[in-house]
Amino acid sequence: MNMKSYDKVQMGVDYYPEHWEEAMWEPDVRLMQETGVKVVRVGEFAWSRLEPRDGEFNFAWLDRAVDLFHRYGIQVVIGTPTATPPRWLTTACPDVLPVFADGQTFHPGVRGHRCYNSASLREYGSRIIDRLARHYSGHPAVIGWQTDNEFSVIDCCCGSCTAAFRRWVKEKYGSLEAVNAAWGTVVWSGEYSSWEELTLPLGGSPFQNPSYLLDVQRFQWDSVTDYQRTQVAILREHCPEHFITHNFHSYPQRLDLYAVGADLDVAAFDYYPNTSPAKQATTPYSGALSLDLTRGIKRRGFWIMEQLSGPPGCWMPMWRTPYPGLLRAYAWQAIARGADTVVHFRWRSAAIGAEQYWHGLIDHSNVPGRRFAEFSRLCAEVNALGEQLAGTKLRHKVAILHSFEQKAALDLQKQSEGFDYYENIKLIHRALTKLGIGCDVIRQREPLDGYSIVIAPSLYVLDDAAAAQLEAYAEAGGALVLTTRSGVKDMNNVCVMQPLPGLLSRCTGVRVEEYDPIGSEAHTIVDAQGTSFACTQWCDLLTPVTAEPLAWYGDDFYAGIPAVTVNRCGRGEVYYLGTQAEESYWAQLLAGLADKYGVSHIAGLPEGVQATVRSGEAGSFLFLLNLSRTPQTVPLPGSYRSALYDGALRSGEVALEAYGVEILKV
Repeated sequence: MNMKSYDKVQMGVDYYPEHWEEAMWEPDVRLMQETGVKVVRVGEFAWSRLEPRDGEFNFAWLDRAVDLFHRYGIQVVIGTPTATPPRWLTTACPDVLPVFADGQTFHPGVRGHRCYNSASLREYGSRIIDRLARHYSGHPAVIGWQTDNEFSVIDCCCGSCTAAFRRWVKEKYGSLEAVNAAWGTVVWSGEYSSWEELTLPLGGSPFQNPSYLLDVQRFQWDSVTDYQRTQVAILREHCPEHFITHNFHSYPQRLDLYAVGADLDVAAFDYYPNTSPAKQATTPYSGALSLDLTRGIKRRGFWIMEQLSGPPGCWMPMWRTPYPGLLRAYAWQAIARGADTVVHFRWRSAAIGAEQYWHGLIDHSNVPGRRFAEFSRLCAEVNALGEQLAGTKLRHKVAILHSFEQKAALDLQKQSEGFDYYENIKLIHRALTKLGIGCDVIRQREPLDGYSIVIAPSLYVLDDAAAAQLEAYAEAGGALVLTTRSGVKDMNNVCVMQPLPGLLSRCTGVRVEEYDPIGSEAHTIVDAQGTSFACTQWCDLLTPVTAEPLAWYGDDFYAGIPAVTVNRCGRGEVYYLGTQAEESYWAQLLAGLADKYGVSHIAGLPEGVQATVRSGEAGSFLFLLNLSRTPQTVPLPGSYRSALYDGALRSGEVALEAYGVEILKV
């Protein structure tokens, strides 16, 4: 099998040689090799050591470290160090530093103190990346690069960003007349008469023109994408055999990960499952969504560039220490959902700096303990199965469509108390996960070939092309599930003047006569069997045109009015949920759709247990993961051999200890 360097299923660690006495390096690397570590990430915060003064480069220390890794058979990913511009640069070129709307400067001292539109950052950042890429392009240990570190929307309002925003708006609209028309600036005398009047949000009321604010978000996404593109171009020129990734983090994000991910070979995610027992009921499921979303960025396998290794602490009080088995189980969860390489942060807890208490695999004592022993076991297991799992993928018949534009528009104008785009997706995804139904989370507008069921929540901003794609999907035989607050606005974030759900009215076969933003108040819907379910956030009062009602409101002045409908659309169906129903209703609806459309699922999963399948040339592997502190038993539909435990036969049921893992060959 012709495997790329980023397709291998393997374990790694993040290591910072510049933080430790050089005498410690070789014992560390030797222990990594003995433990089964195959890859390390280095360098993403080391600009001041790589270029201690303007134009004075010192790669000798990193050469010694990379050579050492090579000697012990460990591969290296280098991070471009632009997330931490050195003090000599920020002093000489203060335009590197972001400036917020209140005039405050984002000063150095931690990290992330860089303006994406700074000409100085582009110049000096490109120079250090060019030198690094040329220097390590032929090193046999180096296999890839990580751009910067954990991109996010900074909301910089400096002069460079203001000038870039004006250029962006000019390129998009061409004239001020077009800008005024698209944004509806006539409201509150907001019309622009010169380009100099156009600025980024500088304060005052936060309730500014929503069309303007959505374009500000889009501009910021493009700024990050363009900033990264300058790095990618340099790396591609000098290191054509190396892969390029970026480590996304902390979902939900304001940043458009799909736009940033377009230029990457493989996506990566920094995964820190919450260790609190109070979060045990939700963490496995929110984590599953994060992993599925990361897989959807490139619609292929991904990396975990930072995986939980101990109790985090730095930006908040320290979390609980990971319960025995948690580190292993959550690393296997990442692999089960498409991660190929899992890199743990970090090898050793930092003795210096702000992240001293963001614990690594080895504590400050420098004595490997319980967590390290668990990591060693995990490495042995992954290395034993890695060759069989290499090239395997998750193949699903269900997709959730996700959009950062929808999230941004809905965040700008809260629809009702508790209405949250990402949290509502979480509920749907959680229902699917508990049913054992595999699901892809992909960008809205992606091709939908091969999916039997597509769920598209709250398509708040919509155009003809997106509506036509979904209608065509249903007409071709798919089951399309739509939810409330769809078809409300056009892509300029302007309300459409037609009955809702707007451009989706024909395929849904329903008309919204009125709506009630109920927020956190609990209402009920009643299905055809007379079963009641709670609903919150929003109530669309529906009039079926060609659709058939599936559930009706059970209370308030609209008791008896349809709340959920289904409409025949060509060879397929379109379901419309006019309210945010509780999870049990979603579970009932989705289970019925899975049976109707022949979507396989794994029945009888206990709370906290997840099941996924990776398939490839070596066959299919069923991952069963108990992501809870409670022992669980999982019923099996047949007999299987354990890939994890020397081919042991499993039939009837599988007993999983707290944070237990089983991998079955199917």
